Amino acid sequence: MASTALFQSLPFPHKSRNPSKAGGQAALRVRASGKQRRPAEENIRDEARRLKAREEQQVFSAKYVPFKGEGSSGEWYSLDEIVYRSQSGGLLDVEHDLGALKRFDGEYWRSLFDSRVGKTTWPYGSGVWSKKEWVLPEIHDDDIVSAFEGNSNLFWAERFGKHFLGMNDLWVKHCGISHTGSFKDLGMTVLVSQVNRLRKMNRPVVGVGCASTGDTSAALSAYCASAGIPSIVFLPANRISLAQLVQPIANGAFVLSIDTDFDGCMQLIREVTAELPIYLANSLNSLRLEGQKTAAIEILQQFDWQVPDWVIVPGGNLGNIYAFYKGFKMCQDLGLVDKIPRLVCAQAANADPLYLYFKSGWKEFRPVKSTTTFASAIQIGDPVSIDRAVHALKSCDGIVEEATEEELMDAMAQADSTGMFICPHTGVALTALFKLRNTGVIKPTDRTVVVSTAHGLKFTQSKIDYHSRNIKDMACRFANPPMQVKADFGSVMDVLKTYLQKSSEKDGVKSRKHKGGLSIDCTVIFPLGTMPFGGAIASALWANLVLSKPKKG
Repeated sequence: MASTALFQSLPFPHKSRNPSKAGGQAALRVRASGKQRRPAEENIRDEARRLKAREEQQVFSAKYVPFKGEGSSGEWYSLDEIVYRSQSGGLLDVEHDLGALKRFDGEYWRSLFDSRVGKTTWPYGSGVWSKKEWVLPEIHDDDIVSAFEGNSNLFWAERFGKHFLGMNDLWVKHCGISHTGSFKDLGMTVLVSQVNRLRKMNRPVVGVGCASTGDTSAALSAYCASAGIPSIVFLPANRISLAQLVQPIANGAFVLSIDTDFDGCMQLIREVTAELPIYLANSLNSLRLEGQKTAAIEILQQFDWQVPDWVIVPGGNLGNIYAFYKGFKMCQDLGLVDKIPRLVCAQAANADPLYLYFKSGWKEFRPVKSTTTFASAIQIGDPVSIDRAVHALKSCDGIVEEATEEELMDAMAQADSTGMFICPHTGVALTALFKLRNTGVIKPTDRTVVVSTAHGLKFTQSKIDYHSRNIKDMACRFANPPMQVKADFGSVMDVLKTYLQKSSEKDGVKSRKHKGGLSIDCTVIFPLGTMPFGGAIASALWANLVLSKPKKG
């Protein structure tokens, strides 16, 4: 372990936590910054009235406990302690005082959470901190580091569902539409906020470190930069996209590119954080899962507190599948809903230890040596949260599926062709959906949510390679390469005629030949008398449009 002398020699922050000085310091900060942010309590009088007494806002608490009874009886830790494992070496979990939370019924919590959606009140405008009482209830609002993450789009994938799956109730939760482009923001706002609190308490935290396959490092570096906290990132060399690599670099993180895979980086960061005052930010740290679970609560909110039948989550280090389970389970336990959905964890076939464990009937877990996958963020052969994931799946009669490289890339291309722009990891989840639909496990009428974990813009090279048919041993069945055309009007017109003819036949639109060229009859789709006025005019103009070469003379 690091010596006391080392801790004392490092530049810890020295900020007073004297309550008598807090008000004056806050006022000075506001005047200095020029930001006239009103105290949160002035903006939430409606919430204060619901609570009836101001003191009741402080009755909620949480603590670390051994995950599902592991470790010694009665073992627990304050969230202000720097601890990652139980005395027996097992995982920790954040346990909330459900007795205090149950003083308020499900209707109260639904109303409270709904009242905060879309508000700018600090910090409740965040999709995470709008559930503060269920996340990190004892932290002071001024210690919170937030980019108003969460509140992400729940997209009705109508065309994709109908065309490819025969489903009318398919939804995609776009968690990647976020501050740094992935769901990791949901957990990192919680973890970095707690670090911010610890540093103000003069706890021995000089910086925050993580091993990452891309998205964790992006989120960590951004939130640390926002709070002025040093971040240290261990990345596997040549195993993440350039878009993912540039994010921590741009945000000022100290980046170590290490010649190993994620599992090797994870082992190193564990050893380093045991010796140096660097706070561990990987999902071994259960604080992150408290933020990630809010995506599950958010899904229920967006369905007006109706529970979907299925939720499909890509899985690598496996913290997120447990986070979704925990969010749904808290809603059930506290009376917001009366059931939880069945969960599906989707893994890449090149990194599928949970899938193999599931297929064995949960008999024996064995880590695997992962190989390269386009779904690079889940290329993990020895997941930290395996016990959490197994507990979640067993508790909700869950399923594990896998996707080959060709399957996940095809699924990504199919989704993109219907207006989405998803990441390869979401392609893994969609492949799981295809397989479960084909076997009849998921029914056509089942309300199903696929969790999209990152923005497709982080993975443009894989999309370029696919649509260029530049991936070895892959047919790229849904590739859409650009058409090379000569720079003359006739060549362009010939190509367009062919394209429009094929498109009209594909879409069921009648075409008819004119003396001068091709005309499209749109009245098949919009019968006369049923089309909106503007559409009728457009249709009439298009129906009489003749695509032909200019007449001579």
